Amino acid sequence: MKKIIIGICLLLTIISYAQNQRFSYEYKFITDSTKASEVDSEIMFLDVAKKGSKFHSQKKSIADSIHQDRITKQTRDFTGIDYGSVLYVVEKSYPDFEIDFFNNLDMTKYKVSDTRKMNWKILPEKEKIGEFNTQKASLNFAGRIWTAWFVSDIPIQDGPYKFHGLPGLIIKIEDKTKSHSFVLKEIKKSNSDQEWVSDNNKKSFSNTISIDQEKYKKQVVDFRNNPTKGMRQMLSGNTKIAMIDENGKPLDIEKMLRDKERDSKANNAKNNNLLELDLLK
Repeated sequence: MKKIIIGICLLLTIISYAQNQRFSYEYKFITDSTKASEVDSEIMFLDVAKKGSKFHSQKKSIADSIHQDRITKQTRDFTGIDYGSVLYVVEKSYPDFEIDFFNNLDMTKYKVSDTRKMNWKILPEKEKIGEFNTQKASLNFAGRIWTAWFVSDIPIQDGPYKFHGLPGLIIKIEDKTKSHSFVLKEIKKSNSDQEWVSDNNKKSFSNTISIDQEKYKKQVVDFRNNPTKGMRQMLSGNTKIAMIDENGKPLDIEKMLRDKERDSKANNAKNNNLLELDLLK
């Protein structure tokens, strides 16, 4: 009963304070741990509504709108769409904060249920970040040690990516190596009748496969080791595919697959500093 009452109180607090607001974060990240000076960045949105939150990149948000429009118009031409570097989406439900993580590996879209607990340690240190008076907290999660600064003046127990559970919104969070960080840059109210649409409900040419975190980890390892597995499985079936180059000449599919496998493994070697580092262990 106590847990239910706490959940109801949390939900009412979220609803009263932050219905349909967008919190914009700058995400800075290093993909190759051997090249610490090469830092990428992307603007990420945390869209908060009565039902929960959705965390996704600005570029992917724009690209998805274009993609959905072309699907509606029944075209399979998706050239010229910039999806950015961050392709995953994180959705959290309120007030229980169940986490669904959406991502594509090879030719398959996955919906990953992540039930791992976040055991925060709230620290006494305070820091002024922009206009906010924040408090420090630490967390060991997904193979990294994280330091966060949260503000209780915004009573939403949420934050970027999968992070949640502190007594206030997370304004800034970074890992110990400083190779992944999120910093709040803007707060903007959305229309009162506008709520985010789940990635689970978006039109797609293939079904979404629901799995848990451990099974997803196995899929990540398999994909990195066998980057053309999905395409080879498709080609081994009844589907006949003919590909041509820009001059209309037939392509050697086997050579194309070998090249893709070589290039993917080379990229994987450089992409060795995932946010969830334990996916590689």
